[in-house]
Amino acid sequence: MLLPAKTPVLGFVAPSGTGKTTLLKEVVRLLSEAGLRVGVIKQARDDFDLDRPGKDSYKLRKAGVERLLLASEKQSGLIIEQLEPHEPELTELLTLLDLEALDLVLVEGFRDCDFPKIELIRQSPDAARYPVDSAIIAVATDSELTAGLATGLPTLDINQPVLVAKFIRDWMQQ
Repeated sequence: MLLPAKTPVLGFVAPSGTGKTTLLKEVVRLLSEAGLRVGVIKQARDDFDLDRPGKDSYKLRKAGVERLLLASEKQSGLIIEQLEPHEPELTELLTLLDLEALDLVLVEGFRDCDFPKIELIRQSPDAARYPVDSAIIAVATDSELTAGLATGLPTLDINQPVLVAKFIRDWMQQ
């Protein structure tokens, strides 16, 4: 996949319930504390709504607004209504971020896209993607089933976000 900027993009992939968000939350905190400006794209499988009924922004969206930019002195948010439901492409979503203002973009999901990823494995490695996905650059696990696995890839401890963050910083320097 040709990414739209020089900002590094790194994914976290695993089945739902594996702990991607839990690990990502700690890794983001650590990288931010280290001075990196981190953006995140999270793939949602279900319908979601960032807005609440009764709010003016909600009323405007329901009236037919296709793009709504909410802004306050502390944060801004863009809501894009998909008139024709479709799964957005990762490259499309990356263009919505101000990549020049970021040092790194972490992605949760988009496992079928061709970009560097860390695969999280907590159970049997039988369903692992790394044997068939050459974009996986490391495996994060806490399972004895995978601890000794000869992946040919760096193996990270999923319960040690400090080490995962260090791996990411080192990867960014390559």
